[in-house]
Amino acid sequence: MGTRETEIAAILERHSGQEGALLPVLHDIQAAFGHIDDAAKRQVAHALNLSRAEVHGVASFYHDFRDTPADKPVLRLCRAEACQSRGSEKLAADAEGMAAGRVTIEPVYCLGLCSVGPNAMIGKEVHARLDAARVSELIAGMAA
Repeated sequence: MGTRETEIAAILERHSGQEGALLPVLHDIQAAFGHIDDAAKRQVAHALNLSRAEVHGVASFYHDFRDTPADKPVLRLCRAEACQSRGSEKLAADAEGMAAGRVTIEPVYCLGLCSVGPNAMIGKEVHARLDAARVSELIAGMAA
């Protein structure tokens, strides 16, 4: 078993016996490797006694999961209604220009901080009360 398979096996072991372990396992694999490839889906399916189609269906349904590594840093900008009412649409358009191809700007629909929007997420870190200046700082820090 290779290093990657061993790490996935350790993740699966941490969730052994847990009811509804598929999503937590997929989140941990995504966090560890930045994506969930077909080999990981096969290993998860086997360990959780699910079909590969079931694992792929869940992994492809949620926007959090990638099947290939991101080629650039990713800033996920909330585009849900509460953040839209606070200017996230204009902020998203501005962010695309600021990113200039150095950072990927992806929409996400609700980070759960509606009262302090607009919000964005970089990795597992959430940033609230964003304006154009703060988004520019975040992008500059990511692109460095």
